[in-house]
Amino acid sequence: MYLRSIRTRLTIWYTSLLTVSLVILGGTAYGLMSYSLSHEMDNALHSVAGALIEQDPGRSTALLPSEIEQAFRRFFGFSPWDQYFQMRDPSGNRDERRSSPSNRKLPLSRNALQNALRGLPYFETVEGIGEYPVRVLTMPVVQSNRVVNMIQVGMSLQNIDETRFRFLLIMAGVFPLGLILAASGGWLLAHRALKPVNRMSAAARRISAEDLSQRVNETGTGDELDNLAKTLNRMLDRLDVAFSQVRRFSADASHELQTPLTILKGEMELALRSERTPEEYRATLESALEEVDRIAHLVEGLLLLARAEAGVLRMDRREVDLLQMLEEVYLRLRPLADSHCVELRLGSMEPLRIQGDGERLQAMIFNLVDNAIKYTGAKGRVTLELRREREYASILVSDTGIGIPIEEQGNIFQAFYRASEARGLSERGTGLGLPIAQSIASAHGGNISVESAPGQGSSFKAMLPITS
Repeated sequence: MYLRSIRTRLTIWYTSLLTVSLVILGGTAYGLMSYSLSHEMDNALHSVAGALIEQDPGRSTALLPSEIEQAFRRFFGFSPWDQYFQMRDPSGNRDERRSSPSNRKLPLSRNALQNALRGLPYFETVEGIGEYPVRVLTMPVVQSNRVVNMIQVGMSLQNIDETRFRFLLIMAGVFPLGLILAASGGWLLAHRALKPVNRMSAAARRISAEDLSQRVNETGTGDELDNLAKTLNRMLDRLDVAFSQVRRFSADASHELQTPLTILKGEMELALRSERTPEEYRATLESALEEVDRIAHLVEGLLLLARAEAGVLRMDRREVDLLQMLEEVYLRLRPLADSHCVELRLGSMEPLRIQGDGERLQAMIFNLVDNAIKYTGAKGRVTLELRREREYASILVSDTGIGIPIEEQGNIFQAFYRASEARGLSERGTGLGLPIAQSIASAHGGNISVESAPGQGSSFKAMLPITS
């Protein structure tokens, strides 16, 4: 359970990565140091051999030990305890007079002899001479393009081995200490870096569906955690709006259902209180039937909106003649318009066909026209038009009614919303007509827009893609 902590996992990953990095860097440093020490020793031995060769020609006596030590000190910076020097003739025989004591002999390998006879120096590491291996250089002495002698100089690798060992010892001590310090620092940094996440978690636990007003504190640093806090707050804003809409929708739906149910219950209770004539019972039943139809219409509208919002609204797509459909709606609503003393007329009509659900599209147009008639006063006018706009069929329903304030036009497509101008009228409506019409248009890949001004009427335009 503890290993599931992000802080712990970050510390483990950080420490593991640092361990691998230190091993690689330590190994690289060790290799470079070993190569550098060996290279410097070979260069020093080559310089010592060159200096001794310069001192040897023309001398009647052998090189003194002090001269040999001076040459080693000059090029190594110190006088090695195990230093070797000897001269050999072209055949490889040791010149005892001009070499180190016999107890410090250097062997001559076949490769060294062959390279020397070709005039080439040869480096090799020899074991078995002393406690530590000895690095040996065999260099030919050339005069008049002829090898006259061979000089061998050598030095124990004790200093190099001890330097390598001290390096490994230091690494062995520093490496665990560095890891402990790095892991502790990583733990503290992870704790500090994740502290805003803990605050976000605490704030999120305090937020519930009943109280979405609280927000996650933003640091203002602009880093990833601050962006996460902003994203969470924007999500909470959307959730707050969505929950508010759901609560308002539920309240409005309950209110809209309660009204016809109350009327229905009251009429039935009144009819049962005393004996009535058949005509009175018939009137009561007709009134009750009207309320049942109203409830059924409301429930059907709610179900359609719910399916549309869930993206499961079934569409029976076929070729639809929009001109014929608008004419049918015109004929069906002409009596309603006449009863409201509203002139319903057909404007410019262009024959257009689209792929869509004829029943749904007819309901969309019916709702738009019915809505226009309801909110257009006596002697007003409602006009239907159909024309093509690029790749879209444009259905325009315009009226000379009460109009809609600009600040309310963005809300009229919400369920149960009624503009302030409409609430003062006696017309009974569910507030679902425009939301249903917009849902049907969206399901066909189109949309409905509105242009309106109070007292000047409204114009609803439904845009439907012809190629859909």
